[in-house]
Amino acid sequence: MAEGETEKEYDTRKAIEELRGRFQGLTTALKESSQSPLEASLHFCQEFCQVLVEHAGRWKTDEDPLPLLEVYTVAIVSFAQAASCLSSECENVPLLLEKLALSCAELLLLLPQHVPIALWEEFQSSMKSAHSLLQDSGSTQLYQLSVLAQQDGVWSNTTLSSILSNQTPQPEQGFLPNTNFKIS
Repeated sequence: MAEGETEKEYDTRKAIEELRGRFQGLTTALKESSQSPLEASLHFCQEFCQVLVEHAGRWKTDEDPLPLLEVYTVAIVSFAQAASCLSSECENVPLLLEKLALSCAELLLLLPQHVPIALWEEFQSSMKSAHSLLQDSGSTQLYQLSVLAQQDGVWSNTTLSSILSNQTPQPEQGFLPNTNFKIS
């Protein structure tokens, strides 16, 4: 463990490194597959989902959503890196990406008021990079998440925050910034 790192932080870091390695292995297998592009893409999507569910299941969202933000960040970047090798004929590719972006956006609602600045900056940088890679492949599914990621705080718009958390927005709130979210 690094100096000053808690056992929980160390375990999270190790799990994230393992996740990166597993996604890298899936991408390598996709690139080297002897299957048709469609079959290889179907197999990749299926394995990708299994790995994601396995790793995301290690943490409880209501207890500490920050490790899950790291999991989704790694997953989105990994998927974006593999996108150029995925068949455009595979229906699962855009569907998986759409569900991944939506799940990440929903997770953002659960973040605590104070997110470590290094984690938020990594998320911002990763979403920008992933969006760029996906645009190169002709995909725009990550656009909205990349726009949200560039904000100073996750939900700086109170109306958007109310809608996404299934609350009725206050008419007088309009689109004024919400200053409750702080990056620390």
